[in-house]
Amino acid sequence: MTRYLRRGGTADGGRLRLFCFPYAGGGASAYASWQRRLGAAVDVQPVQLPGREGRMAEPRFTDLPALIADLDREIGPELEQPHLMYGHSMGALIAFALTQYRRARGARLPLALVLSSHRAPHLPAPPIAQGQVLDDGELVRGLAELGGLPQALLDRPEWLTALLPVVRGDLALCADAGGVDRSPLPVPVHAFGGVEDRLVTVPEIREWSAYTTAESAVEVLPGGHFFIREEEDHFLGRLQLLLERYENAPGLIERDLVGAPSE
Repeated sequence: MTRYLRRGGTADGGRLRLFCFPYAGGGASAYASWQRRLGAAVDVQPVQLPGREGRMAEPRFTDLPALIADLDREIGPELEQPHLMYGHSMGALIAFALTQYRRARGARLPLALVLSSHRAPHLPAPPIAQGQVLDDGELVRGLAELGGLPQALLDRPEWLTALLPVVRGDLALCADAGGVDRSPLPVPVHAFGGVEDRLVTVPEIREWSAYTTAESAVEVLPGGHFFIREEEDHFLGRLQLLLERYENAPGLIERDLVGAPSE
């Protein structure tokens, strides 16, 4: 088993896999309950990046292309089965960049990309995403306002001290996205946003429609940037309905969806 994957439950035999990429500063534990919530028909695969949680001792990646290449090398064999990719905030960018990378080398692509709380790649990053220019106090305040720091974390300064370098490193990864291929993918893109999100607006979410030649859909839910926590029941209900479309569509499941290798 690759170090990037930790099982979300016991649905190893699920015919459809959902690979979940974390937000900045987050880890695989953000999706720990999803296997139970989404049921046995889907095999939830939370992705654990180095430098956090169970991989805290490993060095973090400092540039996005290196991370994407390593992800493909490590979990690529797992992506040869029918699957979808999900990413929240930074995770949305990682899922998109990995799909572009795999298309360029002619590998199998996901049946769909499910992305939340991240603006389309051609849009400029917000100030907090350029975290290197903020001091620790400003960064903590900004993250707290977005709902990214639970009260339990705010009450433990030593935990915050350990977390901030991880957040800064992840924000630097997001700022390193200029080289990601932005051509439209032959993959459906389902984008979700929070109506009260002060970091990513609904119009910025809608811009994802330019990145697919297949189906594009945007759904706006209650909550802010971290609506997947604030409105977890609502979001997972919508996600489950979306997944059922792919579980119950043999034509989609059996389709040999691969990228065209770059010249």
